Amino acid sequence: MLNTSPAPPVPSPTASTASGHAEGVTNDEFRAAMSRLAAGVVLVTAQEPPLDPDDPQAPAGEDVGMTATAFMSVSLDPPLALVSLREGSRMDDLLAEQPLWAVSVLAENQRHIAGRFAMKGRISDRLLFKELSWTRGESSGAPLLTDALATFELRTEQRVTAGDHTLVVGRVLTARVPGTEGGPLLYFRGRYRQLG
Repeated sequence: MLNTSPAPPVPSPTASTASGHAEGVTNDEFRAAMSRLAAGVVLVTAQEPPLDPDDPQAPAGEDVGMTATAFMSVSLDPPLALVSLREGSRMDDLLAEQPLWAVSVLAENQRHIAGRFAMKGRISDRLLFKELSWTRGESSGAPLLTDALATFELRTEQRVTAGDHTLVVGRVLTARVPGTEGGPLLYFRGRYRQLG
């Protein structure tokens, strides 16, 4: 006699457990595997809007910066790039209200800048910009490092919630190569590295 009852369902390799993780993948395993992917290091910056945007005499808001390794090009036509921000971080909250922002691609000799802006729990970024060589972007108003490998100014086109992060897609308003020599600063296996 043939068994005509349906076979038990086979768990999908992407099935989620109660914790929300793909079956068989822990935070530590995922982090360890992703650490083998070398990533460029950038400084994401924006200026807080003034407290009273209708008052031309109101002081400008504070400049804010954060180190990121998840920055990438998305499209050439139109020119789009994205950055991945931890949901609820100061930069995520700021870019939810401020559509203009900038990115400076860090050179291998700018490890100290990456470390400075990666500090957790800071109250103000004002002192972090002190003693750095930067100019204010004409299109974004955000700080741009004068000795970066490249700089971009962007305007947010889309925000996408993705797990515990927000993907901020921006239209590139300016893209410049200041002429700084040297290689990029990389992040690999949990440490800042140099090419070669």
